Amino acid sequence: MKILMIAPQPFLEARGTPISVYQRLLGLTALGYKIDLLTYHIGQDVDIPGVTIERIPRIPLITHVKIGPSFAKLILDVFILLKAFWLLLTRQYDVIHSHEEGAFIANLLKPLFGTKHVYDMHSSLPHQLDNYDFGNNRLFIWLFRKLERWTLNTCDALITVGADLEAYAMRINPNVPHVLIENLPIQAFQNGNSAYSVADDVENLRLQLELQNKLTIVYTGNLEQYQGIELLIESAEIVMRTHPNAVFLLVGGKQNQVADWQKEIKQRNLNGTVRLMGTVSLEEAKTYSALADILVSPRTDGLSVPLKIYTYLESGKPIVATNIPAHTLILDQNNAVLVDSTPTALAHGISQLIQQPDLQAHLGSQARQLSHERYSINGYLTRLREVYCLAKVDKVLTVS
Repeated sequence: MKILMIAPQPFLEARGTPISVYQRLLGLTALGYKIDLLTYHIGQDVDIPGVTIERIPRIPLITHVKIGPSFAKLILDVFILLKAFWLLLTRQYDVIHSHEEGAFIANLLKPLFGTKHVYDMHSSLPHQLDNYDFGNNRLFIWLFRKLERWTLNTCDALITVGADLEAYAMRINPNVPHVLIENLPIQAFQNGNSAYSVADDVENLRLQLELQNKLTIVYTGNLEQYQGIELLIESAEIVMRTHPNAVFLLVGGKQNQVADWQKEIKQRNLNGTVRLMGTVSLEEAKTYSALADILVSPRTDGLSVPLKIYTYLESGKPIVATNIPAHTLILDQNNAVLVDSTPTALAHGISQLIQQPDLQAHLGSQARQLSHERYSINGYLTRLREVYCLAKVDKVLTVS
């Protein structure tokens, strides 16, 4: 069984969709499938047995791709289309497994080569356009709505990553064979460090950052506006008035984003209280989560659950998150502190946890219990296998 996976993203980078693609690769190879991953020229090579990474030619003027839609992605996707055509012409594939706008490329090529198409829907692409710079271009949004509807009406099987996204897709085509497969914690497939070595890494990081006797509040993820970064910085300004030993670590973000937010931090006289750590590896992100006393997700928009939430739950640390659908699909008052999307409310939620160690322990325990009960590798593999059964692929392998 051979799969052509089309992932029009930088792979691998420590951000949502590429990490989700990475988990799909690990899951499908665990089921015994062989995969050619077609992706951008940008990203870190990773060695996954059973996976061959096929990259488009290097485009000298494009050295990074920002999160969300962009004209750079339109250019790169033309090269993805051309290379996908060549791979299908010269190799034999049973399935095209597409991510994001790769589905539109799969739609074009599927009838030419008679392959099945599994669409991995991480978000609504027209909704993404609304949230970014393309929001005022009604023609683009209209076109993407048509392409999305076309995809949902023609794919052989559909994967959605959250209940709201699933409901949205079912409104367009209630008859599409589909499976909801939520993401896993970043470390789910890792068999590496022992508990001792993780603890050792945490203590080394604590010493390196001089966080002894500090209350450490950690955010992991990109630094885009929709993530609520300004909200978090404003809340830090409030928290420090009553808890001067609190330190906020913002882990992630490109260099230009870090530089822009650093100006904001300096203007608010929060140097030392709010620290920007920049982009780190997946393993380092795991260490930062383990270091935290409190984990925060101040996101202000979105339908799909942020990938960080699954990792937050697994960490067993207390979580403060904004009360939006992207969070409440998983989180509730039994496993997190949910707050309104205002600086005062976020600061109050963080202060509430600082002042109540028993509540910290209770919420952290409930979060980890939810992670173990709902987000297991075996369940993930079972649902992946089900998708390929629904796509009516001739040969479906069992878990090895």
